Amino acid sequence: MDDGTASGIDQEKPSIARVYDYLLGGKDNYAVDRAIGDRFKKDLPGSIAIALGNRKVLGRAVRDLVANTGIRQFIDMGSGLPTAENVHQIVQRHTPDARVVYVDADPIVLAHGRALLQENEFTSVIKADVRDPEAIRNHPDVEALIDFEQPVAVIMSAILHHINDDEDPAGIVRFWHDRVPSGSHIFISHFRTGENPETEAAENLLQSTFGRGRWRSDDEISALFGPMEILEPGIVPTVLWKPDAEPEGVSRIAGGKSELTVWEELIVAGMASKA
Repeated sequence: MDDGTASGIDQEKPSIARVYDYLLGGKDNYAVDRAIGDRFKKDLPGSIAIALGNRKVLGRAVRDLVANTGIRQFIDMGSGLPTAENVHQIVQRHTPDARVVYVDADPIVLAHGRALLQENEFTSVIKADVRDPEAIRNHPDVEALIDFEQPVAVIMSAILHHINDDEDPAGIVRFWHDRVPSGSHIFISHFRTGENPETEAAENLLQSTFGRGRWRSDDEISALFGPMEILEPGIVPTVLWKPDAEPEGVSRIAGGKSELTVWEELIVAGMASKA
């Protein structure tokens, strides 16, 4: 990473966005982030596969929304650092004037995102906290790009598991449900508890490092969607959420059920629509 330090970036404090970037093979991270990432690799050997699987399902979800819903407005919550096949690249390949707003609290995301998007009039990145949805909704860049009279896709990819229970993650989803019109969709991917020592260790590492991180059960993840209709195939491991092809390493057993590796069971995805 360039040694030039953007305003507000503490190179001695790990960042969730930069640790995720490191696990994805990116270079926008510091030694402190790599140290945490290496601990994840050690304590949860499937961490890289989980990060890559989540990134792939995000791309499939966005392509599905563009192809099958007619939605042309996207808000990507906790978007993280820019990488290949970002939301705006996918949707604008299909519809060049589709609107995309990226939201992240990490100042390095703002710096890199603005550099990437400086010549894209239909895309913006704002520094804001997902836990303060009112500030996001009323942000001038959001109001300039997003027409809340028309359907909106709200992307919450691998972000709600960084919201602790006392911060009311379901209330955050409910806020957006109440402010988007019928025909809107919400996509969520989320760590699923494996109820084993590995996931307990990973949760403890997140909490001790960042003061947040919650691996939730299927019922808890389903409850995040509130009154919305969860669409097929439901809330399933990311590799099984509308895969482009049969996931590698997945074998078929009696009854047609997929037998997944441990890491494939540890992050799930689902999409819901507002009637």
